Amino acid sequence: MIGFIIALVSGALMSIQGVFNTEVSKQTGLWTASSFVQFTGLLTCLAVWLFAERDQSFLSLMKVSPKYVLLGGIMGAGITFTVIKSIGLLGPAKSAMLIVAAQLIVSYLIEVFGLFGVEKTGFQWMKLLGVVLFVAGILLFKWKS
Repeated sequence: MIGFIIALVSGALMSIQGVFNTEVSKQTGLWTASSFVQFTGLLTCLAVWLFAERDQSFLSLMKVSPKYVLLGGIMGAGITFTVIKSIGLLGPAKSAMLIVAAQLIVSYLIEVFGLFGVEKTGFQWMKLLGVVLFVAGILLFKWKS
């Protein structure tokens, strides 16, 4: 149950953060806002590390394998940029639906094919039906009356 609660909080925080970041970018510029978001995130992570994980050395990052999994920060910058742009162009609700749809589809493909070291689950028709229904819901939400 705690996993569900954490996931719900994560989704809520992402939606609020996207709106905040879009507003900051309107007043300062997209890359200024993105840089500020990433920098304040870094400061927060360092502060939490200092109190919660100080025994873990940053040198342990040199042992991470495969090395491509270290690209999360670069992806984070891309995520910040694309969320700000999509909310600015589509609004928060449409952007969130499309973002979550893309997350769902890509995550399912990662599981089905066992990409990036994730345990391969194999194809399941019911999960595909769930994705199709989710996308249908997005189309209904977008439909103009």
